Amino acid sequence: MATLLQVNNLQTRFDTEAGVVKAVDGVTYHVDEHEIVGIVGESGCGKSVTQLSVLQLIPHPPGRIIGGEVWFEGKDLLKHERNGPEMRSVRGSKIAMIFQEPMTSLNPVLTVNDQLSEGMQLHLGFNKADARRRAAELLTMVGIPDAERRIDDYPHQFSGGMRQRVMIAMALSCNPKLIIADEPTTALDVTTQAVLLELMKDLVDRFNTSLVLVTHNLGVVARYAQRIYVMYAGRIVEAGPTKEVFAHPRHPYTVGLLKSVPRLDQPRDVKLVPIEGLPPNLIRMPPTCAFLPRCSYRIKRCAKSHWPALTTVGSRHLAACFVNLEEMES
Repeated sequence: MATLLQVNNLQTRFDTEAGVVKAVDGVTYHVDEHEIVGIVGESGCGKSVTQLSVLQLIPHPPGRIIGGEVWFEGKDLLKHERNGPEMRSVRGSKIAMIFQEPMTSLNPVLTVNDQLSEGMQLHLGFNKADARRRAAELLTMVGIPDAERRIDDYPHQFSGGMRQRVMIAMALSCNPKLIIADEPTTALDVTTQAVLLELMKDLVDRFNTSLVLVTHNLGVVARYAQRIYVMYAGRIVEAGPTKEVFAHPRHPYTVGLLKSVPRLDQPRDVKLVPIEGLPPNLIRMPPTCAFLPRCSYRIKRCAKSHWPALTTVGSRHLAACFVNLEEMES
């Protein structure tokens, strides 16, 4: 399967009064064609900032991308000006993003038709009539009833779940090759979450689109993603096929995440085990592994060495840890 997106050693910083925040610190990952990839981790670990950096949507100032490569269709997107014609031709048209909060991502003073049609007129050359017709088709496709009438409504006239459907329709409007969904089910009830996630999966299959699912919900990743990247403190600490990572986690942080959520395959009396402590301060990062103060598997080497690099621990399975969890568990 061909690689669609290749990110190498991406580094993003934010200048604050307290110091420089290392929000993304050398992240490398890839997305193949027609693949669903999950990126998981605690709030503040750099998941969303990584994806915004790919599209050069980091506000500057205070944010700045200081290094790395983002290869898409044979071109390094970071070589283009952030507001230049090259990047504008990629955003929305070839790489679309479903932002985290549909309540604030839609413009409250423009109708849904205006917001859906604008991208198609810009990227696909549609006239107003054709764009409107296609917008109504997209709304019907994502399950909004009476789309011909509702297309002229404003965002405040839709429920949260319906607004998220509008965002999905907007992402699909220009037939992109890659969709980045940043916490696509935030603030929605579980029933609506399930419906929207199934809808997204069906649309990805129908349009042969790749999808990056950014979430803290391990259940979502387990059901929909073929591969998973686990992020902590601005870095990827584990990566591999989803089934392999869930069945045999090889980084203590991944183990902690899995132990802190309820599972249907375990007895009801099994207690959840929270990860003790707090994430590190990204302004004053320790020279050692950032998870060290919270790690129950740590060994002497962990306190004396720099943050370990990702190394192979199985077929297509990588982990950034000195400890062989497989040996400790056996």
